[in-house]
Amino acid sequence: MAFHGWTDAVLDFYDGLEVDNSKAYWQAHKQVYDEQVRAPMQALLAELADEFGDAKIYRPNRDIRFSADKTPYKSHIGGTLARHGYVQLSADGLAVASGMYVFATDQLARYRRAVASDIPGEALVRIVDDARAAGLTTTAASTLATAPRGYPRDHPRIELLRMKGLVTWKQWPVEPWLGTAAAKDEVVEVLRASRPLTRWLDTQVGPADQQV
Repeated sequence: MAFHGWTDAVLDFYDGLEVDNSKAYWQAHKQVYDEQVRAPMQALLAELADEFGDAKIYRPNRDIRFSADKTPYKSHIGGTLARHGYVQLSADGLAVASGMYVFATDQLARYRRAVASDIPGEALVRIVDDARAAGLTTTAASTLATAPRGYPRDHPRIELLRMKGLVTWKQWPVEPWLGTAAAKDEVVEVLRASRPLTRWLDTQVGPADQQV
């Protein structure tokens, strides 16, 4: 199946789920989810896999064990690509991210050492500046309110030192092109523009320690 975009049925499905996030609604509309939401996402990620790595689509069910919000289903569909890519679709539109959203403990230590060091740290500043100039946001799962322990508050790269992950992010509202194959071009543009960041992260941070 080739990727041709998403129909308006996706927006109707998620609008309805926002109103009635229940098992009854999900079961009544599961065919819409399978055919109009998940299948196009699978097709898109399959077409991206050669360049950006193997894909995985997250389950639609929410983990409510430790959450005050007990609604059972996510209000979006999200999928990852092995080379640091993420694609998300909801009633609000399309979003793409690339990088490491949250660092494991050992990754965070390596990240901070690299940021604090002049050569890799200044390289990262240039990469982030270029990403922002290209219209991308840089964000993370969380950011410290102050300097991390052991680092001065007036460090020239304190903004980066306070981050506990680092990704590029771009989000579009619902536009007619979401219903066409052109949506793939938008995703690819963001992922390619994010490559300098993912290369820096691969070199300076690397994968998490499997023992953590």
